[in-house]
Amino acid sequence: MSTTIQPDSLVTLHYRITLDNGQPLISTFEGTPATLQLGNAELLPSLEKLLTGLEIGCEQVFELEAEQAFGAWRPELVERVQRRHMPEENIEAMSIMEFTAPDGSRYSGLVREIDEESALIDFNHPLAGKSIRFEVRVVGIM
Repeated sequence: MSTTIQPDSLVTLHYRITLDNGQPLISTFEGTPATLQLGNAELLPSLEKLLTGLEIGCEQVFELEAEQAFGAWRPELVERVQRRHMPEENIEAMSIMEFTAPDGSRYSGLVREIDEESALIDFNHPLAGKSIRFEVRVVGIM
Protein backbone atom coordinates (compact mmCIF):
# COMPACT_ATOMS: atom_id res chain seq x y z
CA MET A 1 0.00 0.00 0.00
CA SER A 2 1.39 3.34 -1.12
CA THR A 3 1.39 6.42 1.07
CA THR A 4 1.45 8.85 -1.87
CA ILE A 5 -1.15 9.11 -4.64
CA GLN A 6 0.15 8.02 -8.05
CA PRO A 7 -1.57 8.69 -11.44
CA ASP A 8 -3.04 5.13 -11.38
CA SER A 9 -3.82 4.81 -7.63
CA LEU A 10 -7.06 3.52 -6.19
CA VAL A 11 -7.92 6.31 -3.76
CA THR A 12 -10.47 6.70 -0.98
CA LEU A 13 -11.16 10.32 -0.17
CA HIS A 14 -13.69 12.88 0.87
CA TYR A 15 -14.18 15.67 -1.63
CA ARG A 16 -16.30 18.74 -2.08
CA ILE A 17 -16.81 20.87 -5.18
CA THR A 18 -18.37 24.31 -4.77
CA LEU A 19 -18.69 27.29 -7.05
CA ASP A 20 -16.37 30.16 -6.21
CA ASN A 21 -19.34 31.93 -4.57
CA GLY A 22 -19.63 29.03 -2.08
CA GLN A 23 -22.66 27.34 -3.68
CA PRO A 24 -22.23 23.59 -3.01
CA LEU A 25 -22.34 21.21 -5.97
CA ILE A 26 -21.24 17.87 -4.53
CA SER A 27 -19.79 16.70 -1.23
CA THR A 28 -18.94 13.38 0.40
CA PHE A 29 -17.85 14.93 3.70
CA GLU A 30 -21.29 14.40 5.26
CA GLY A 31 -21.41 10.70 4.33
CA THR A 32 -19.29 7.88 2.97
CA PRO A 33 -16.00 8.77 1.30
CA ALA A 34 -15.62 8.09 -2.43
CA THR A 35 -13.31 5.41 -3.78
CA LEU A 36 -11.96 6.30 -7.23
CA GLN A 37 -9.60 4.58 -9.66
CA LEU A 38 -7.42 7.34 -11.05
CA GLY A 39 -6.83 7.15 -14.79
CA ASN A 40 -10.30 5.67 -15.45
CA ALA A 41 -12.09 9.02 -16.06
CA GLU A 42 -14.06 8.70 -12.81
CA LEU A 43 -12.90 12.20 -11.97
CA LEU A 44 -12.01 15.11 -14.25
CA PRO A 45 -8.38 14.62 -15.44
CA SER A 46 -7.35 18.08 -14.20
CA LEU A 47 -8.68 17.18 -10.72
CA GLU A 48 -6.88 13.82 -10.79
CA LYS A 49 -3.60 15.64 -11.51
CA LEU A 50 -4.11 17.78 -8.40
CA LEU A 51 -4.37 14.62 -6.29
CA THR A 52 -1.08 13.14 -7.53
CA GLY A 53 1.56 13.36 -4.82
CA LEU A 54 -0.86 13.86 -1.90
CA GLU A 55 -0.48 11.57 1.12
CA ILE A 56 -2.92 9.77 3.41
CA GLY A 57 -4.44 12.24 5.85
CA CYS A 58 -3.68 15.22 3.62
CA GLU A 59 -6.35 17.94 3.44
CA GLN A 60 -6.06 20.33 0.53
CA VAL A 61 -8.13 23.09 -1.07
CA PHE A 62 -7.69 24.03 -4.73
CA GLU A 63 -9.17 27.14 -6.37
CA LEU A 64 -9.59 26.52 -10.09
CA GLU A 65 -10.39 28.97 -12.86
CA ALA A 66 -12.92 27.73 -15.43
CA GLU A 67 -10.22 26.73 -17.94
CA GLN A 68 -8.51 24.54 -15.30
CA ALA A 69 -11.78 22.91 -14.24
CA PHE A 70 -14.58 22.17 -16.74
CA GLY A 71 -13.34 24.48 -19.47
CA ALA A 72 -14.48 27.75 -20.94
CA TRP A 73 -18.06 28.12 -22.10
CA ARG A 74 -17.95 27.79 -25.89
CA PRO A 75 -20.68 29.44 -28.01
CA GLU A 76 -20.08 26.98 -30.86
CA LEU A 77 -21.48 24.23 -28.61
CA VAL A 78 -24.90 25.89 -28.63
CA GLU A 79 -27.01 24.68 -31.55
CA ARG A 80 -30.53 25.15 -32.84
CA VAL A 81 -32.10 21.71 -33.42
CA GLN A 82 -35.30 21.21 -35.40
CA ARG A 83 -38.06 19.56 -33.35
CA ARG A 84 -38.46 16.80 -35.95
CA HIS A 85 -34.88 15.68 -35.16
CA MET A 86 -35.48 15.51 -31.41
CA PRO A 87 -36.15 12.20 -29.66
CA GLU A 88 -38.92 13.43 -27.34
CA GLU A 89 -42.28 15.13 -27.76
CA ASN A 90 -42.66 16.70 -24.29
CA ILE A 91 -39.68 19.01 -24.10
CA GLU A 92 -39.36 21.84 -21.61
CA ALA A 93 -36.93 24.71 -21.41
CA MET A 94 -34.10 24.24 -18.89
CA SER A 95 -34.34 20.42 -19.04
CA ILE A 96 -31.60 18.01 -20.06
CA MET A 97 -32.06 15.97 -23.25
CA GLU A 98 -30.18 12.85 -24.26
CA PHE A 99 -29.04 12.43 -27.88
CA THR A 100 -27.46 9.50 -29.70
CA ALA A 101 -24.70 10.25 -32.18
CA PRO A 102 -24.41 8.33 -35.48
CA ASP A 103 -21.60 6.25 -33.91
CA GLY A 104 -23.95 5.19 -31.08
CA SER A 105 -22.32 7.29 -28.36
CA ARG A 106 -24.68 9.22 -26.10
CA TYR A 107 -24.42 12.86 -25.08
CA SER A 108 -26.67 15.37 -23.41
CA GLY A 109 -27.54 19.01 -23.78
CA LEU A 110 -29.48 21.65 -21.88
CA VAL A 111 -32.60 22.96 -23.62
CA ARG A 112 -32.18 26.75 -23.34
CA GLU A 113 -35.25 27.76 -25.41
CA ILE A 114 -38.01 25.89 -27.22
CA ASP A 115 -40.73 26.80 -29.68
CA GLU A 116 -42.99 24.93 -32.15
CA GLU A 117 -40.22 24.49 -34.74
CA SER A 118 -36.94 24.11 -32.89
CA ALA A 119 -35.00 24.18 -29.64
CA LEU A 120 -31.79 25.93 -28.66
CA ILE A 121 -29.55 23.23 -27.10
CA ASP A 122 -26.40 23.99 -25.08
CA PHE A 123 -23.94 21.09 -25.29
CA ASN A 124 -21.39 22.71 -22.96
CA HIS A 125 -20.72 20.97 -19.63
CA PRO A 126 -23.09 22.54 -17.04
CA LEU A 127 -20.04 23.88 -15.16
CA ALA A 128 -18.23 25.21 -18.24
CA GLY A 129 -17.19 28.81 -17.74
CA LYS A 130 -17.38 28.56 -13.95
CA SER A 131 -14.54 28.75 -11.43
CA ILE A 132 -14.68 26.09 -8.71
CA ARG A 133 -13.24 25.24 -5.33
CA PHE A 134 -12.11 21.59 -4.92
CA GLU A 135 -11.52 20.37 -1.35
CA VAL A 136 -10.11 16.93 -0.57
CA ARG A 137 -9.18 14.81 2.45
CA VAL A 138 -7.25 11.65 1.51
CA VAL A 139 -8.47 8.65 3.54
CA GLY A 140 -6.63 5.77 1.88
CA ILE A 141 -4.43 4.80 -1.09
CA MET A 142 -4.18 1.34 -2.61
